[in-house]
Amino acid sequence: MNYLNSDIKDLKQLGKDRHEEYVNANPFPSIVFDDFFNVDVLNKVVDDFPDLSKQKDIITYDNHNEKKFEAKGERYFSDTIKAFMHYLNSQPVLEFLQELTGIKETLVPDPYFMGGGYHEIKPGGLLKVHADFNKHDLTKLDRRINLLVYLNKDWEESYGGHFELWDEDMTKAHRKVLPVFNRVAIFSTTDFSYHGHPDALTCPPDRSRKSLALYYYSNGRPKNEISDRAHATVFVNRAGKADDVEKEPTTIKDVLRAATPPVLWKYLKKMFK
Repeated sequence: MNYLNSDIKDLKQLGKDRHEEYVNANPFPSIVFDDFFNVDVLNKVVDDFPDLSKQKDIITYDNHNEKKFEAKGERYFSDTIKAFMHYLNSQPVLEFLQELTGIKETLVPDPYFMGGGYHEIKPGGLLKVHADFNKHDLTKLDRRINLLVYLNKDWEESYGGHFELWDEDMTKAHRKVLPVFNRVAIFSTTDFSYHGHPDALTCPPDRSRKSLALYYYSNGRPKNEISDRAHATVFVNRAGKADDVEKEPTTIKDVLRAATPPVLWKYLKKMFK
């Protein structure tokens, strides 16, 4: 099956052609593609997307920093969506991403879809600006690339839900991306690539913001992209909004991890399991 728009004749070459645009983007390496996929395939994906709020065993975030639903792995994938997601984890897409981003380390997919897969945000929902977790919990690989597929037909500007890319000083969003149908956002994930959907969604009550998220990893990465340790999602205040996010409470574990060399921490952390 051809998952891509028929205008895309050579995916790897497309990565090469758009590489400079990607690496020179502000505020960090990123790119947006419209009409990237075969419309017939993506229509079926939309049709098969479940209402996550009505499913069992999903992840529900309902706090100051994030109000959204997230599925666990492939559990609710239809056959169409499973094949589509597996394609996005396949060799042709990995080679495209390698060329597009210029990352030297070999990119590998996440077959577990940890933190990825289905995402849905209902009216009033949001995801404050943050830097992503930087290590895969199971494989311990370094998180390098996010690929987001938006699935929202007839999505009006007034509904909000923009994907925002912020500078390191958190002074402004350099780019705001409306999450419309068949739009793809790809960006490099570092400890300083701040992004999110920070303002509450204002779409009609019968609508929601739907997307598919895929993350790509490598074994090792440049040291200047990360802080000195693995971390979970880190939420940050936008400039002029002192209480924009709620900080996670500091625990004994946090203090010890910050003060302990990584080699020693590997053994000490067993105490907290």
